[in-house]
Amino acid sequence: MERTFAIIKPDAVKKGYAGRVLARIEAAGFTVCTLRMIRMSKREAEGFYYVHRERPFFAGLTDFMSSGPCIVLCLEAPDAIKKWRDLMGATDPAKASDGTLRKEFGASIDNNATHGSDAPDTAAFELGYFFRGLELS
Repeated sequence: MERTFAIIKPDAVKKGYAGRVLARIEAAGFTVCTLRMIRMSKREAEGFYYVHRERPFFAGLTDFMSSGPCIVLCLEAPDAIKKWRDLMGATDPAKASDGTLRKEFGASIDNNATHGSDAPDTAAFELGYFFRGLELS
């Protein structure tokens, strides 16, 4: 079993898609180990996306991620990282495959409904950023 980190982003929460996204997560065979609804501060978003700090989209991304509540999750499944990325679909919903979360719930490359870790080391950092101690047991 492998664990990965996921976010249902502010755009999907605001549009009322969170329940449908969660249902799709469970239907795909993931175990939701823990989840929490949060509202990131600008500073928390900047810390989380620190790796992108030099990119031109950093300010817009951190503004967006701190613009409203989102849901952070720890998901578990065999090959969870790849499985979650496949379920999410391409970053740009216009290029995402039919049946993916971003195709169904994303509006644009900036408002694409979900986030997921891309590698084991990223998952470890991202899970540790939002969940502490017994939350992940």
